[in-house]
Amino acid sequence: MREMMLVFAVIILLVCETWSRDPVVRNSSFNLGSDVNLTCNDKQWNELIFVIWQIKLKHKHCRIARNNDGKSEDLCNDTKSLRNTSISQPYLHIPNFSDDDVGVYSCETVYTGGADTYMIYVAITVSVPPSISAWLEWKGNKMVAVCKAERGKPAANISWSHTGNSSTLETLRVSDGFFTVESQLELPEHMDPKNLSCIIRHQYWELEKTLVPKLTKGLDVTLVCIFIVVIIIVLAVFIFFVQKKHTMLRQANTSESKSPSTEEVEVVEPYDSYVQRVNSIYNA
Repeated sequence: MREMMLVFAVIILLVCETWSRDPVVRNSSFNLGSDVNLTCNDKQWNELIFVIWQIKLKHKHCRIARNNDGKSEDLCNDTKSLRNTSISQPYLHIPNFSDDDVGVYSCETVYTGGADTYMIYVAITVSVPPSISAWLEWKGNKMVAVCKAERGKPAANISWSHTGNSSTLETLRVSDGFFTVESQLELPEHMDPKNLSCIIRHQYWELEKTLVPKLTKGLDVTLVCIFIVVIIIVLAVFIFFVQKKHTMLRQANTSESKSPSTEEVEVVEPYDSYVQRVNSIYNA
C-alpha cells in the first residue's frame, strides 16, 4: 500500500512539473481528407508511464489517454484513436481530416526521468490543386515544349525529363492568391518529342503528375505554308476555268448575232426575169 501511494505521489509530482513548464508549441496544417498522425516526442512505451491528449475543438473539448499497463480512456468518442508505431511509439491518429478536427491538441507525457508537454495548433492547409496542361508549338523554326499549371495554391513546381538548349520558368500571381506557373523548353534538333515528359509537383498531391506534350497548340510553319500554296493553286485553277468559260460564251453570242436566220433572208428575183414576166402579162 505504501508503495502504491509512493507511485501516485511520484506521478502527481511529475504532472505538476509538467504543468509548471512552458509547453513546446508547434503549428501543423493538413489537407482535407488526409490521415493525420500527431506525436508528442520520440519516447517509446518502455520509457513512458502515461500519455494524455487534451483536445480543444470548435464544438467540444475531450481527452484521450493511456498508461503503460494498457489501460486507456477515450472521452472524444469519435474516429480519433491512440496507436503505436512498429517500434512502440505512441501517436494520435486522426482519419479523414475535416474542418471539425481543427483545434488545439495538447499532449502530456510522463516518462522515466521526466515529463513533457506539447501544444500543437492543428489547422487546414490552404491548398488548391492547379489545372495542368502541356503542348508543343513552333516559334519560328524552333519547336518549343510548354508545360503549365494554372490557378494553384501554393505555386506548383515544374521540371522536365530531358534538358534542352534553353528553358524559361515564369510564375504569375493571379487573383485571390492563386498562382500560375509556365515552363517553356526549346527542344534540341533531331529530338523525338515522344521521349519528352513534363513533371508537375504540388503539395496537394501525394504523387507527382506526368504529362507528355503534344502538338495541339500552334501549327507547324511548313504545314501552314503547304496549306496556303494548295489553296492558291486551287483558286488559280478555278479562276482560269471560269474566265475560259466566260470567253467561250461571249464568242458564241457574237457569232450568233452576225449570221441572219433563214426566215430573215428574202429571195430576190432577177430584174430581167421580172420585166419579162410583166410584159407578158400586158401582151395578154
